[in-house]
Amino acid sequence: MGNGSIGRILVIDDERQIRRFLRISLASQGFDVVEAETGSEGLQKAVQCSPDLVLLDLGLPDLDGQEVLEALRAQSGVPVIVVSVREREDEKVRALDNGANDYVTKPFGIQELLARVRRLLRFRASQSGESLAMLFRQGSLTIDLNKRLVLRGDEKVHLTPKEYALLERLCRHAGRMVTQTQLLREIWGPTHADDIHYLRVVVSRLRTKLGDNIQSAHLLQTEAGVGYRLLVEPDEAGETTANTERLS
Repeated sequence: MGNGSIGRILVIDDERQIRRFLRISLASQGFDVVEAETGSEGLQKAVQCSPDLVLLDLGLPDLDGQEVLEALRAQSGVPVIVVSVREREDEKVRALDNGANDYVTKPFGIQELLARVRRLLRFRASQSGESLAMLFRQGSLTIDLNKRLVLRGDEKVHLTPKEYALLERLCRHAGRMVTQTQLLREIWGPTHADDIHYLRVVVSRLRTKLGDNIQSAHLLQTEAGVGYRLLVEPDEAGETTANTERLS
């Protein structure tokens, strides 16, 4: 990492113009940028330069991007944002199930992509894989997993077991997209992996209780047909001082 760099980004994309555009945009924000034109070159450079984040295209000339993603996940936990023209829902779900942290379709807005990069790097600085933090905050909302306590301001939020289980799993992957299939299997069991209605009902109730604005989805984001992302910040040093009664 060069002097003054805020992170190293590996861009794996076979389109020269895309790589150039991303290099200029990322460098203007203070990032070091390493480029790879093929999947095999990308995997090699991922080992050589130890990037802080990878931007991965799926349509590569030698390997399918999904294969590259699986190989990246086998060798490290580096955050990966897929940047691809593939818009199909099954491609997005497969990429997220294979370990992608986010998925952006081409053409994309560079400011949005940069914001996603910054968010992932912030979370990487505070956690590795699943968050080990037990306390999360966002605005007036406090989630204390150790005490099984959820507060809006000083007011306790009463959650059902399923609502709490959903919230806990989203906190464990805070800032990352968690697929519907993963949530259904972990909360309801493997025989309910296709029962999307169950999940939607619990998400709707959870949003209401957390005070989330469904129109803006500023706290609990939805990607239709794919999954959910919870935007809360881990607070590993803090503690709650309000009523510590456990949720039933």
